[in-house]
Order: sequence, then structure tokens, then C-alpha cells
Amino acid sequence: MTITHRLVGEGAQRVLVLHDWFGTSAGWGPFLDYLDGTAFSYAFLDYRGYGERADVPGDYTLAEIALDALALADQLGWDRFSLVGHSMGGKAAQQVLALAPDRVERLAGLTPVPAGAYPLGDAFDLFHGAAAHPANRRAILDLVTGQRATGVWLDRMTAQSVQGSRPEAFAAYLDDWTTVDLAPKVTGLPLPARAFVGEHDLALTTELYRRTWLTHYPNGDLELLPNTGHYPMYEIPVALATTLERFLRG
Repeated sequence: MTITHRLVGEGAQRVLVLHDWFGTSAGWGPFLDYLDGTAFSYAFLDYRGYGERADVPGDYTLAEIALDALALADQLGWDRFSLVGHSMGGKAAQQVLALAPDRVERLAGLTPVPAGAYPLGDAFDLFHGAAAHPANRRAILDLVTGQRATGVWLDRMTAQSVQGSRPEAFAAYLDDWTTVDLAPKVTGLPLPARAFVGEHDLALTTELYRRTWLTHYPNGDLELLPNTGHYPMYEIPVALATTLERFLRG
């Protein structure tokens, strides 16, 4: 199966990029305009049920995303690469790492879901109702950006999410990323691994990553991103591109 994808840049450093639960390969905002295409080659994958692969059937799991990501790397002839994953994509990137640790050079999680199970607690109904109710998606977006975003942006992101994903895929991925425990498979892996934390993200906080990310990766660290919540690629695109590529360059 040929895997449809989006390429940005022609540089020697190769990076696989995995989007969030609400996103697609095109859903990265103005951030894409500021990437260094002379130094890097970025491959953006759509998951099954999303974006340009909306009609591709699947089980809609992190394991499936990881296998498709590795198949895309093979398709591109990339033996080694770095991984960038946003939110749910950050956990999917850790699934790729678990399957092929020798192929991954660096791991960058952008407000990533940690490797372990992620109980939703009081937010269970809000999240599990989001597949059928756009208002739930809007409320989640407002929460994770610190209730600082304009209504125009929230409405646009909600519509983009609804249009870019199949409801059954959206619901199934949620079931998987909140319950799967990858921690035993990645803990102790020695690669450089950085979690970029949004200052105003009310869900995925520095304290959470201290208990999870920093305990999983002996060469892992955290970088706090000022003036942003869960969507730095929209909220602070130039600053994100700059600091992310500084990490990827090593």
C-alpha cells in the first residue's frame, strides 16, 4: 500500500511528524512556513480515517499508526529518522519508538500524551462525547489552550476537526490513546527525548511530565513554551519552529 503523505523540505535530516487527535497532516497552521527545508525533510502522515486517508479502513489504534509510520519511512527510504508528535501523536510517536528503537535518532513531543494510560477522570463524558458533538470539541480546545483563545479560532479549529476526521475513527483513537500503556516498552531507552510543554495547557502540565516523561527517558528533558497552551504551532509558530529545530539539530 502506498501511503499518502505531505513532505516539507529536502534537507538531509529526516523527521516523521504525527498529528494530534483533532488534526491532520495539513493541520499545523503557520508553523509550516517557518521550517528549515534546506536542513530538514519533514514527512507528515495522515492517520487512517483522517485527512487525505479518511477513506482508508483500519482499526484506528496507535499500533496501526506506528506501523503505517514505519511503512512510510520505508517507502521514503529512511533507515533512520527523528520523530515529532503532537498530543495524541506524541504517544503514537512513542509507539513507533517501542517498535523500532534502533531507527529513531531523537524524539520530540509537542504537548505529548505520556506513554502510560491516561485516565480522563471528570472529563470522561466531555471527551467521549466529542465524536458526535462539535460543542464538546470546542470546549476541549478552549480548556487545553488555557481559555485564552478567540472564539473565531475555536470555531475554526472545531470545524477543521469535524471535516478532517471520520467520527468512528475519532472515537476509536480516543479509546486507544487513553488506555494503552506503553511505559514498559519505552522506559530506559537512551535516545534524546524532549517534551515541549505549553505554559497555559491546563491538561498536560509540567508536573505531569515530571512524573511520566522524565521517569521514562534517562536522557529526556522538558522545555516550557511561554505564552502558549496545547497548540503552539498556532499560538507561537515562529518560536516553536526555532526551538524545535534547535533540538532536532542536537
